[in-house]
Amino acid sequence: MYNRGEKIFYGQTGVCTVEDISEKEFKKGEPQLYYTLRPLYRSNNIIYAPVENAKVYMRRLISSDEAKRLIAGISAIQEKAQTELAGEEDFRACIESHSCAELLELAAGIYRIKREAKKSGKKIGFTYEKYMSRAEELAFGELAAALGVSPEDIPALLSSEEKICKKHDKNY
Repeated sequence: MYNRGEKIFYGQTGVCTVEDISEKEFKKGEPQLYYTLRPLYRSNNIIYAPVENAKVYMRRLISSDEAKRLIAGISAIQEKAQTELAGEEDFRACIESHSCAELLELAAGIYRIKREAKKSGKKIGFTYEKYMSRAEELAFGELAAALGVSPEDIPALLSSEEKICKKHDKNY
C-alpha cells in the first residue's frame, strides 16, 4: 500500500502523487478503498484507483540513485537500443513494461532511427514519433520526479552525460 504524499508510477499516466486514501462507493453496496491520484505533469486530472487494483499497473518510483545510474549509463542504453528494437510490437512491449530503463532504450532507439533518416533526407513515420514521444514523456517524467527536477531538464542531463562518455572514450 502506498502512503499519502508518495509519488508512484501509475499505468500509462506516469508519475502521480497519492493525495488521499479513502473508502468510496462507486458501485452500489460495494465500498472499496481507493487512492486519489493527481498526475504530476497533468495538473487538472484526478484519478480514483482501487487500492486492490489488478487492472492498472502501479509501482513505486525509482530512487534518485537509480535515476543517476540510468543517466550515467545512457551510452550503454543507446548501444543496446541500436541492436534490439525491431518494430511496433517491440515498441508497445517497452511501453507496457513500465520500466524506466526500457522506456529510455525505446526513446534512444527511435531517436537513432530518426537521426539516420534525417541524414538521408527522410522523416520517420507517425508510429515512430508517437512511441518516441510517449517513451520520453514517461521516462523523463520518472527521472525528473526521482531527481527533483523538471522533465524539460532531462534531455540536457542525458546529452551532457553522453558527451562526457564520448570525450572519455576518445582520450583512452
